[in-house]
Amino acid sequence: MSTGDSTGARPARRTDAPSTSDNPWPVRTVARKIADWIHRLGAVWVEGQVTQISARPGTQTAFVTLRDPAADVSMTVTCPARMLRACEPPLRDGASVVVHGRPTFFLGRGTLSLRADEIRPVGIGELLARIERLRRLLAAEGLFAAERKRPLPFLPRGVGLITGRASAAEHDVLVNAQARWPAVAIRVLNTATQGARAVPQILRALHTLDADPDVDVIVLARGGGSVEDLLPFSDETLCRAVAAAGTPVVSAIGHEPDSPLLDHVADLRCSTPTDAGKRVVPDVAEETARVRQLRDRARRALHGWVDTQCRLLEQTRSRPVLADPLGPVERRAAEVETQVERGRRAVLATLSGEQTALASARARLTALGPSATLARGYAVVQYTDASGTLRVLRSASEVADGTPLRVRVADGAVHAVAGTREE
Repeated sequence: MSTGDSTGARPARRTDAPSTSDNPWPVRTVARKIADWIHRLGAVWVEGQVTQISARPGTQTAFVTLRDPAADVSMTVTCPARMLRACEPPLRDGASVVVHGRPTFFLGRGTLSLRADEIRPVGIGELLARIERLRRLLAAEGLFAAERKRPLPFLPRGVGLITGRASAAEHDVLVNAQARWPAVAIRVLNTATQGARAVPQILRALHTLDADPDVDVIVLARGGGSVEDLLPFSDETLCRAVAAAGTPVVSAIGHEPDSPLLDHVADLRCSTPTDAGKRVVPDVAEETARVRQLRDRARRALHGWVDTQCRLLEQTRSRPVLADPLGPVERRAAEVETQVERGRRAVLATLSGEQTALASARARLTALGPSATLARGYAVVQYTDASGTLRVLRSASEVADGTPLRVRVADGAVHAVAGTREE
């Protein structure tokens, strides 16, 4: 590629002025400006995982692809082949490294790479120290708290399984789960379980299963391995995704001694994939036996209750009040009749006494009344006063001669006229 500022018969363009539609920059100018910007960045330290190594025999330059373990981002690294061969232990795919280099933009191809002058494999001690720092951070945020862990459903409609393709972990989970509950529905998503591609693939599978309404529990399973092999399961992005999942997550990573950070974040930690297959579904034989046992207990309890009630009923029926139920009624009826008769006699005696007293009073009134006196030959003489009121004549001086009189006798009354008074 020519680096001049003019081509053929075209007039020279000013590259110090801003580009416009009338004065565009040529490709070489844009490439050179980008290279200038990138070269001013200086040297940097970069950490990542090796995903591809290209070092052909007889060449002086080796190419390494460095990938971010927590994101789908990669970068090409160039370095002297002797530097790559001098690494101890030898670099391999999936290894974690720290690279010191300078970003370089190649004008001819328009590509960006990192020119490395030092490559350091990340040792086990450093990996463990980083995991421990992340462990303390997640614990401080409460992601390991027991109160946020959700219980697994007793009988899930479906089980999601994230594991390596045709792995022993997949076989162990499927065989044990289907042996315990043959009708269980398991959706298997195969992903890488180590290396740079593991975390992005597991995250995609986790999001897929979490969005599936038929999946009630998700199992992440993998066999044992070294610290580097299990490093994806201590990744911060994966741990936070598991904590944020709406579906309960079971961690079945490695063997009993292995304990990546995912074990602490998951809702349930199983020591092995075999254990996970036994924990996510119930045992149909055990549940059938338990149902049979409960039915027997319920039958015995019901029979015992019925027997108890029958005994109580028999005891109640044997009591005197129920052995002769009409006897108390008849005795009470006799008592009622006795009381009624006593009441009748008392009423008749009272009535007879009152009738006798009434007859005596009537006789006294008759003897003392005016009718009896009139019957003995007496008469009552009455006159009318000046106001027209009929009065009993008590004295001869009360009337004058010729005054009309009314004479009442025992069987009626006659009228008379007052005559001359006699002394």
